[in-house]
Amino acid sequence: MKILVANLGSTSLKYRLFDFSDGRGQLLARGGYERVSDYPAAIDSCLGELLKGGHIASESELAAVGFKAVMARGLNGCVRLDESAVEAMEAFNAIAPAHNPPYISGIRLFARRMPGTPLVGLFETAFYQWAPEAAMRYAVPESWNEAGVRRWGFHGASHKFIAERSAELLGRPDVAERARQLYVDGGISPVTGPDCRVISCHLGGSSSITGILNGVAVGNSLGMSPQSGLPHNNRVGDLDAFAVPFVMRSLGLSLDEVEGQMCRESGLKGLSGVSNDMRDIQAEAAVGNAKARLALEVFVHQARHWIGAYLAQLNGADALVFTAGIGENRGEMRASICASLDQLGIVLDPARNVRPETAECVISAEDSRVKVMVIPTNEELVVAREVHRFLNK
Repeated sequence: MKILVANLGSTSLKYRLFDFSDGRGQLLARGGYERVSDYPAAIDSCLGELLKGGHIASESELAAVGFKAVMARGLNGCVRLDESAVEAMEAFNAIAPAHNPPYISGIRLFARRMPGTPLVGLFETAFYQWAPEAAMRYAVPESWNEAGVRRWGFHGASHKFIAERSAELLGRPDVAERARQLYVDGGISPVTGPDCRVISCHLGGSSSITGILNGVAVGNSLGMSPQSGLPHNNRVGDLDAFAVPFVMRSLGLSLDEVEGQMCRESGLKGLSGVSNDMRDIQAEAAVGNAKARLALEVFVHQARHWIGAYLAQLNGADALVFTAGIGENRGEMRASICASLDQLGIVLDPARNVRPETAECVISAEDSRVKVMVIPTNEELVVAREVHRFLNK
């Protein structure tokens, strides 16, 4: 069984092809396109490359196309993306304006291009279905909650992969298997031994931090929308709700203008005034740009805030994991985030942190009570596995 996973952006299409002949999923091919202006042509090119490379004999060999969908009204988990599911995604466009529309457009294009192939989505909110209700509720009227005003949590595929892999590295195969089977049995399979406590830091263009207890999420720094939590590349992160009506009245901005500025002109870009790319901001900070330095400090402050929150919720941690573009590649940011946390059991090995031995490694000191790890995430593999499981059901 071969499953194509499509990762869609507003101007990008990235894909990976997995073969489940062995039951676990082997990566056969990967590729992608940036600055896409003609999505149908990009889809044709993707399928053409798979055919030309001999990875599939025909398009009919694809058992499904999987998507890392974001969120939808009334839907969660892994679902068939028929038109009713796509319409449920549209109902939440206002909550995820940078994410849902390109996915919806791409899903409909794939449906027209491959009408006989099942399209299946794993929602980013799925990993948080079993988080404590107290961690996911806002203090709003019940009617607001019923309308969808609650914490949903995102980056679920990434944090689920970290839940599995970190448990394996900690020598807890029972917890790794629990995390792997989470969407099958609702996380209720038993584990033996002491609690396995992991704090997963997905730091990149979009960032979030999750607390994981025995393979199951206890919460996520992202709230109702992907615009919340830590500052993102050009999205605001956490913001007092009364800021929106205040700036509308004070600056004479329309709701659309405020939304546009929060989604495209804020975050690291808004703080630094330089760029939405961490590499550019660090370069500017190094030559004395005060705004760039402030952007870095705000990012680090918020990351430490959420790590501290989950240290309290989990009563400590066995592992602190860094993943995604910033988390995997920016040792100086890892050092700033972990600085002076020795009383909490977190001590980096400076040499390991600056020059990790491998892409996946432990970078903490030998005497650190908490293992600090770098683990490259694999969201597409998680999506492919769940699509494979869905088809088998």
